[in-house]
Formats: sequence, structure tokens, C-alpha cells
Amino acid sequence: MKPEVNIVQFQKFRSGVGEVTEGELIVEKPIDLYVNGILWITFMCTPTMLKELMVGFLYNEGVIDSAGQVLEFHICDNLEIIDIWLNHPAEKPKEWKRTSGCTGGYTALDLDNLDLQVPEGIVIKAERVRQLVESLFESQDLYKKTGGVHTSILTDGDQVIISAEDVGRHNSLDKIAGMYLLGNRKFDEKILLSTGRISSDMLQKAARIGAAVVISRTSPTSMSVELAERWGITLIGYARRDRFNLYTHPKRITESDPEEVRPQEDNQL
Repeated sequence: MKPEVNIVQFQKFRSGVGEVTEGELIVEKPIDLYVNGILWITFMCTPTMLKELMVGFLYNEGVIDSAGQVLEFHICDNLEIIDIWLNHPAEKPKEWKRTSGCTGGYTALDLDNLDLQVPEGIVIKAERVRQLVESLFESQDLYKKTGGVHTSILTDGDQVIISAEDVGRHNSLDKIAGMYLLGNRKFDEKILLSTGRISSDMLQKAARIGAAVVISRTSPTSMSVELAERWGITLIGYARRDRFNLYTHPKRITESDPEEVRPQEDNQL
């Protein structure tokens, strides 16, 4: 069995009549992260891409600046403990703040005091946003099997470079960051898309990796809009195949030519 899914039996009711069937459910598992021999935090996550998840988390928290600062990485056979040894001392935060949302993440950062400026150069047409949203939906491999999972992708505006899925929206962005660092991928124009709500902590993770445009299929929060304005990020919410809301820095999005726009059936809720 793949680590991200479990087969379960259940009763499916239709028109008041039940029948026993079976199907796949997304796995959610607690995993302890040790840094330099000290327990830091316990993640609730889908147990895939665990190295990418933990490296990305430490990067997004500002504990490391590159994958080269990770000396050793070990995953226990039971997928319950991960040990990371760094090439420098790292002080465990005195307090973790719970981020927003059910099964939310944790952070020790003070977002009000962060200055995360992103590159200026990227400009795309509104029609390209629609095409990128389509790419996000096409990347939902686990979601198509089980539902109940978030997907995030990082693109250069032309193609999907990195994709990640997890039961937690925060985890999916940490996995994106970890893949970016460990794969030594270098490109300047970054657009990040996620099926999850863009809260302030999600926006911080996007800014940390240098995404100038952040697109979500659902809502931003008021604080994420404020931070996007401050950090120079173009923030888009409620993105579907044929529409989206643009909240900040509209200079990066230009209107499409009428002949480029084709009506699309939207089956995403």
C-alpha cells in the first residue's frame, strides 16, 4: 500500500439504501521532527516527500537558507521520527504559534516585522491565469483518488516545475520549498498556485520562495492582502477556469485579447 492512502470499508447510502463498499482515504500521520538531536515539533501530514517537507519547513522558518546547510537527514522505518542535523547551531523557538485553519501548521515567525520583497519583472495575461489554474487542477493526482487533500504547484509562467500534495495546505507549500532547494532549481519568475486558502502564513511561505504571483482557488484573508500589498505580491483568489479576483499589485496582470478567451466548463466547487 502506498503511504499516502489507506483502503477502508464503509457503507454508501443512496436513496436511503446502504451497501458495503471500499475506497481509498488520504493518510494523516503524526511525525516528530528532531533538529540537532532536539525534538522541535510534531507534524500532522501526509507521509510522502518527508525530506522535502522538513527541509522546506526549516527554510520557510528562516532556520536554513540553503539545502547545503543540512548535514544529515534520517527517516525512521516507521515514518514517525525524522532527524535533521545542520552545519550550524539552531535554537528551538520558545513558542510555536498555531496558524489558521483546521489541522493548521505552526510558525515561530512575527509576520508584522518581516520584510520579504519579491522580484518585479513578471507580467502575464489574464488568459494565462486561466491556463495555470487548469494546470493546478490537472496536478491533483491524490485528490482525484481520495479527495480531502490540498495541491500546490510552482511554475515559471509556462510550465509546472514542482507540484506537491498533502492533507495540510501549509505542508504542501513547505514541500514545494523543499523540492526547490533540494533540486537546486533556479528560475526568477515564480508563480505559486494552491487549492488552499491563502492566509498570512501561507503568503509568507510563498514570499520566502520568491513567488511574485500567488493564486488560490479559494479566498485570501484580510491580513494576507495587507502583507501582499506590503511585500509586492500580486494576490489572486477564487480562481477558476473562467474567472478570478485580483486583490493586489494588478500591474502584473494584463487583460487578454477577446479571441484568446474561450468559455470553459467549471466543475470545481
